[in-house]
Amino acid sequence: MELNQYLEMFIEESKEHLQACSEHLLELEKNPDDLTIVGEIFRSAHTLKGMAATMGYEDLADLTHKMENILDAIRNGKIKVNAEILDVVFESVDHLEEMVFHIADGGDGKRNVQATVEKLKRIEAGEPSVAAEEKMSQQETVATTADIPNEKITITAAGLKLSYDDFEKTVIQQSSEQDFNAYEITVALREDCLLKAARVFMVFEILEKNGDVIKSSPTVDRLEDEQFDSEFHVAFISRESSEDLHKMLMKVSEIDYVIVNEIHKEVFVTKTTAIDTQVAPILEVVAPSANDVSVPTEKQKSTPNTNSKSSAHTSSKTIRVNIERLDILMNLFEELAIDRGRLLSIASEVNHGELNETVERMSRTMGDLQNIVLTMRMVPVETVFNRFPKMVRQLSRDLNKKIELNIVGAETELDRTVIDEIGDPLVHLIRNSVDHGIESPEVRRSKGKPEEGTVELRAYHSGNYVFIEIEDDGAGINRDKVLAKALSKGIVSHEQSLTMTEKQINELILASGFSTADVISDVSGRGVGLDVVKTTIESLGGNISIESTLNVGSVFSIQLPLTLSIISVMLVEIEKEIYAIPLSSIIETSIIRTSDILNAHNQKVIDFRGKVVPLVFLEEIFGVPRDEKNDDGFHSVVIVRKGDKLAGLVVDSFIGQQEIVLKSLGNYLTNIFAISGATILGNGQVALIVDCNALMK
Repeated sequence: MELNQYLEMFIEESKEHLQACSEHLLELEKNPDDLTIVGEIFRSAHTLKGMAATMGYEDLADLTHKMENILDAIRNGKIKVNAEILDVVFESVDHLEEMVFHIADGGDGKRNVQATVEKLKRIEAGEPSVAAEEKMSQQETVATTADIPNEKITITAAGLKLSYDDFEKTVIQQSSEQDFNAYEITVALREDCLLKAARVFMVFEILEKNGDVIKSSPTVDRLEDEQFDSEFHVAFISRESSEDLHKMLMKVSEIDYVIVNEIHKEVFVTKTTAIDTQVAPILEVVAPSANDVSVPTEKQKSTPNTNSKSSAHTSSKTIRVNIERLDILMNLFEELAIDRGRLLSIASEVNHGELNETVERMSRTMGDLQNIVLTMRMVPVETVFNRFPKMVRQLSRDLNKKIELNIVGAETELDRTVIDEIGDPLVHLIRNSVDHGIESPEVRRSKGKPEEGTVELRAYHSGNYVFIEIEDDGAGINRDKVLAKALSKGIVSHEQSLTMTEKQINELILASGFSTADVISDVSGRGVGLDVVKTTIESLGGNISIESTLNVGSVFSIQLPLTLSIISVMLVEIEKEIYAIPLSSIIETSIIRTSDILNAHNQKVIDFRGKVVPLVFLEEIFGVPRDEKNDDGFHSVVIVRKGDKLAGLVVDSFIGQQEIVLKSLGNYLTNIFAISGATILGNGQVALIVDCNALMK
């Protein structure tokens, strides 16, 4: 069977599981005694290991298996969580992420992780902690009190195939008392089954969604390595009926038959008569064996199927769609939107009642369709924000700082095209806040601040824009130092520095090659980063602004358009050519007299509300041929803005506002000055879209 068809799904799901591991590890660092978090990490790692082994990525599967052993030892109480162990597990997750990215780039996922593997082995071989020894002691005491024999007893009643130790019997009895059903399930694969490990993985995935696996024979490791003939057995606890389990499992392809036997607690009574009075203590202290997939604890048993059914219900209403298909759908809708404009134009000319009514109804339907198509392309910024907690944790350790990262508004949605581009700019901004913004604990104490600094990353909608802000309570921007550095680097002249506002000085740190770091380090100091942020944000049609107060903190604010495919524009006319100016750049439109035009430094300007605004004659910029010069004493002007800069674009007339589909000019027309694309209007005419940012550089 060709595995390449599953590669994309494997990569996406692997990234999700690794992200879940990172998030839960951060939670575990704050709550090291919470073993439910360890269970969540273990499940993600276990699923990833099975997927990697099925796809043939042995290095990835092996490292995950070594990490899984540590997690299993932690949840069994053999190892106690500490900073050293978490560092090694974080390191393992980093390696796994690199392997997955390597596979995504067409590689084989191989990576030299020997040093990390050695660390994991040393941790696994370590002596059990005092707490673990106490638990073992308690376990022995309880077992003695209950007079339970230690040897395993093979049960033959009701056709059972597995042997159960005392703990497993206790779990089965306790589950029965809590209205769970215990089953022994036999699954037989067809003799001609090619990927047996893949079928095993699918079986366990179904089981884990609907209950808890107690044990398996052969063990999980042997099943994953396909070290069995065609039949395997699983002890399982669930609230599902045996008929439903049988139906679910038989849906897995290449399965020959499934036998579901119910285990009755009476089967164990003869050997465990004294067990009832000691059930709770045993469940609290006895850990499952390393070969078990998962064992329900008291906390899990209270609501195990609520969560599993909820997640199963949710997944049934969600499908993965290839991004290329969404792009094709968007392109088709854009063509439909252009035809809608043409149809509206024709209907207005014909002025036929029924035709007008039909076109209006179609326009309303297409408006709803447009909202759905655009919504399908929207992705929560959470997909980008999720990578930062782990990054801040590592940076704070590298810089010997105490930093808390707060994330607000991660559910805010952005167009996928924008999401793909903002990751790197945000990395640079957060690293800047952590390194330059937040002071060391000693300095913060001397300033009367708490030792732990705070960086807040937030996102929110406002109009047709999304704002992303990075705020820190650090040192703020030292404008004197920034200005001195800018002067020494030749970024500004002495004359310019005398008239610069605080905001302009703040934004000097966005200049290429600029850095106030005294020492070049792995984190900062080379003067690359923030200039990349500015360039990337502006290329997306957004802008960045900075507010800062010395010794109080700084706020970096990024403004981004919701979508890049369909935009609102003002249509203007020059001679007989039509141009589109994005509404996001326009402040207002105005009619001015020719006599109001002034000259300053060989540049035509006007006085606009007390500000000197330069005029840009678009007919000169784009070389529009004109038969004869008509000057009736008035000019139509569109006032546009880029940051603090204003300009007046002089046109012949205004046509009106319209939503248009942004089209690329293609490979033949690249680097056209001040033109960012084109659109097709309702009458079939092509209108060029003006890049206002380029006109004001």
